[in-house]
Amino acid sequence: MTRTIFAAFLAFFAMLSLALADQKSDYKPGLIKEALAQGKTVLVDYKASWCSTCARQERVIDSLRKANPAYDKAITFINVDWDQYGNHAVTTERNVPRRSTLLLLKGNQELGRIVAGTAQSQIKALMDKAL
Repeated sequence: MTRTIFAAFLAFFAMLSLALADQKSDYKPGLIKEALAQGKTVLVDYKASWCSTCARQERVIDSLRKANPAYDKAITFINVDWDQYGNHAVTTERNVPRRSTLLLLKGNQELGRIVAGTAQSQIKALMDKAL
C-alpha cells in the first residue's frame, strides 16, 4: 500500500469517527419539540461560547459519551446558544434560569435538570436516567 493510499485511508476513518462522535445538534426553533414528538430522549444544553462552566460541562458530557456509547443510542443532544435564545420561548417556557443548565426531557416530562453543576457523578446520574 502506498503512503498516499494509506494516508487517505487514515483520513477517511478519522473523519468518520469524528462524525459519529459528534452527534450534537445546534438548536433551531422546533428542533426539540420535533425530537420529543418522535419519542426521543433529549439532553438540552443551554450554553454560551464564553462560559467556562459550560465548557467544563461539555468536556464531562463528551468524556461520558466516549466511555459509554449507549448514551449516543439513548439520547439526542441539542445545544441551545444562550446568547441567541436566552429570552426565547425555548428557554422561558422551561424556566431555565441561566446558561450552564442541562435538561433531560422525554415526551412531556422533564426527567432531570442540572444548573451550573460540573461534577462528573452528577452529570452521569442525569444521563443515566435516559438508559
